[in-house]
Amino acid sequence: MASLNRSLFFLVLFLLLRLSIQESHHHFPISFPLTIASLSPKSQLFSSSLVAKTQAMRPPFYYNYHNSFKYSMALIVSLPIGTPPQTQKMVLDTGSQLSWIQCHGKIKQRLPPASAFIPSLSSSFSILPCNHPICKPRIPDFTLPTTCDQNRLCHYSYFYADGTLAEGNLVKEKITFSPSRVTPPLILGCASDSGEAEGILGMNIGRLSFASQARVPRFSYCVPVKSQGQSTANGTFYLGPNPHSRTFRYIKLLTFPDSQRMPNLDPLAYTVALTGIRFGRKKLNIPPSVFQPNGGGSGQTMIDSGTQYTFLVDAAYSKVREQVMRLAGWKLKKDYVFAGSLDMCFEGNPNEIGRLIGQIGFQFENGVEIVIDKERNLEHVGGGVHCIGIGRSESLGVASNIIGNFHQQNLWVEFDLINRRVGLGRTNCAT
Repeated sequence: MASLNRSLFFLVLFLLLRLSIQESHHHFPISFPLTIASLSPKSQLFSSSLVAKTQAMRPPFYYNYHNSFKYSMALIVSLPIGTPPQTQKMVLDTGSQLSWIQCHGKIKQRLPPASAFIPSLSSSFSILPCNHPICKPRIPDFTLPTTCDQNRLCHYSYFYADGTLAEGNLVKEKITFSPSRVTPPLILGCASDSGEAEGILGMNIGRLSFASQARVPRFSYCVPVKSQGQSTANGTFYLGPNPHSRTFRYIKLLTFPDSQRMPNLDPLAYTVALTGIRFGRKKLNIPPSVFQPNGGGSGQTMIDSGTQYTFLVDAAYSKVREQVMRLAGWKLKKDYVFAGSLDMCFEGNPNEIGRLIGQIGFQFENGVEIVIDKERNLEHVGGGVHCIGIGRSESLGVASNIIGNFHQQNLWVEFDLINRRVGLGRTNCAT
């Protein structure tokens, strides 16, 4: 009996140790510094001890840092890529999978701040050959079209909803924050000519996104409201836990197994269950099914930091436009469409028009809302014209509802990949 008791004791002890290890694996913060925040002496001691234990480990990395980003029409972060690091500007895009940078083949003695990445200056840079499994998958990956170029290197072409094309070679490169904080080689795009000034930091749930490859458990950002006359403002970006998360309210992410994949569905997006839209206290007469994928995948609702405005499928957009016309139709600028998408635009005093339209709310489960106050329900698009930042999805050639970054202003948005949820918390992002 004593021998049996000892056996049971050691079995229980083993199970408890295993459970403890699993729990620590899931709850340590992962964070890659955009800059290193100042730490208290206690935090520095903890961080140094942790680094010593994890330097030789593959991801996840147990670091916790944050920095600011520039917000204009997009969220532009700066990341130190390569060995030694070259600072690259990238658009934080929760609607994209592949991260890519602008590459330049010629050697320069000095790198200007906004320089393209120069592969020959990095000792950790490598190009994927044609026979790499990513380039020639057993099952075609339509989310990332790849071909073999004339040099037997893996070539990609990536189209975005706005018609932008990014193409180049798939490569592997490290993100080198410091000698002791280096990611393993991550698969990136090395764009030869995208026509864009910045690259893309792909943060959706696809297997090749930065979030997936780096095994980031959660990340968050706070998009500031630009003051009148400002072209840019500074926001805040966390990779890892957010100290403000106790104030967040959470909504579940919807997932779609392979058996439910549909032609108009983006299975890699952060899809949520939008339940309604209200103006003031009036909830519009829109069936909840309009905001959910139908048999063909149309109607999916996603939160996308890489899209500036919000776009709705026709069944929802028509109800929104009807309400706007009822509230402020006589102020509408007739026959005017901004950027081919926004047709609810006005001339005149924006404060007066904002009061007429009132507060707008995007409603989710459990009473969670994204609330747009009357003071900021209009966007100045130039020439004294102000538009409601909502357009028709068909103007982008998509059949989805997209909540863009304009309607994420003054809001903490946290993507919790471990618990499959999105956290929202109202705040002043400029402070």
